[in-house]
Order: sequence, then structure tokens, then C-alpha cells
Amino acid sequence: MLGAIIGDIVGSVYEFNNYKAKDFEPFFHPKAFFTDDTVCTVAVADALVNGIDPAVALRTWGRRYEKNGGWGMRFAQWLGSDDAGPYNSYGNGAGMRVSPAGLLAGSIEEAIRLSNHVTAVTHNHPQGMRAAAATAVAIHLARTGMAANAIRAEIVSRFGYDLSMSVDEIRPRYRYNERALDTIPQALTCALEATNFEDAIRNAISIGGDSDTIAAIAGGLAEALFGIPEDIAAIARLKIPEDMREVLTTLYAKAAQSS
Repeated sequence: MLGAIIGDIVGSVYEFNNYKAKDFEPFFHPKAFFTDDTVCTVAVADALVNGIDPAVALRTWGRRYEKNGGWGMRFAQWLGSDDAGPYNSYGNGAGMRVSPAGLLAGSIEEAIRLSNHVTAVTHNHPQGMRAAAATAVAIHLARTGMAANAIRAEIVSRFGYDLSMSVDEIRPRYRYNERALDTIPQALTCALEATNFEDAIRNAISIGGDSDTIAAIAGGLAEALFGIPEDIAAIARLKIPEDMREVLTTLYAKAAQSS
């Protein structure tokens, strides 16, 4: 989960000012900040570790940090209403926030079940559900020690995504898009092709598009594949408030019990 948060923070300054290369410096831009991607990921973790209705958790955290911005229009409308149900979204927000499900799952089936539980409250379109499930399953498989090529094959077989293009092939023509179908495969590829955690985040930023969300998705998988260097993790923890750090601590403690 911290990997997703790091991706969000690093990508926050490039979402509307894409940088189509991997050599950006410093890794954490001075103006980098956590966005709605982090807020929603924390909400999902809170829901799963504390048995809270995902819709309640998302609204509680979303309203608490509403000023961090970046909310999609339909999600913002949903956030402001206590009565709104799922709105058939096929956006990438479901995959962006689902990393806690992958961390907690003890099997592929549980990863899908947990993913569906936290996704259906908003992104109940088949593409939204598939995006979140694929991301959660990839993270679960990485936590079991499965190699990147095997994870790629499993995601292609189970979810039907095309993961055949390399990062270098994606980059030249990739443009801003919030559809799950046009962001999840690219984000997963950025992690599966990487040589380490930082490389995955740099891959994600380099293709452009919805940079914070792509890097959040890639970061969640990259954490499971490689772990996070302590210096990067320490900086990220300082960039989020104490209530979010508390949820992180609880999530990792529970994930350790299930591994």
C-alpha cells in the first residue's frame, strides 16, 4: 500500500504536466503531495482491516481530505451524497485504490473477493471490477514470490488484458486517459518490466497520461515485487498525516498475519 502512496505522491506534479522520460529529478519533487489516490487507498485499507462499509470509509476519508483535490466529477458527486449508490464507473479509480486487498489476500480467490467488495460501491461496471481484481491478484501473486513473467501470463489468461507492449513501445503514443481499460495494462507493465521499485515508478511517470494514478497502480505492485527502499519509504511517510500512518501500520500488521 505504501508503494501506491509513493507512486501517487511522485506522480502528483506530472499528472497535467507529463514528463516523458525516466530521468526526472529529484525523485520526490518539492511540490509533490498526496492526492485523492492516496486518500481512497487509505479508505479501502481502513474498510478492510476494521470491518467498515467501504462506502462509509471512502466518504469519511474523502470528506476529511476533500481539499487534496483530483476527484473525478462523478466520484465527487457520489462523495457528497450519503445515499448515492454505485454509478457504473469504468474508470481507473478502482485499480488505483485496491492495493490493500492484494496485500491482505491469502489466495487468488480471496484477492478477487476483497477487490469486488471494495470496488462495487462505486465502480460496478465490468471494466471497473476487472481492473481492480486484476491489480489485486497481481499484487497477491507478487507477494507469494511469483516471477514477473508468470504474473504477466496469469493476468493475461485470467483477465484478458493485453500486456504484450513494452514501456518503450507504450511511451511514444500514450496520452491522458482515465478509463481502466487504457490505464491498468500500462500501469501493470510499468511494474512487471521494472528492475526495482524506483525503476517501476520512473517507468510509470515516463509514459505520461494520468501520472499519479498510473504510478500508484504500478507502485502497489512494485512494492510486492521488490519491497521499498527505506530511504524512499521514510520520505513518503513524512508526506502523509498521522491518521494515515496509523492505518498503514494496522494494515501491514494484519497482512503479516495472513502471509
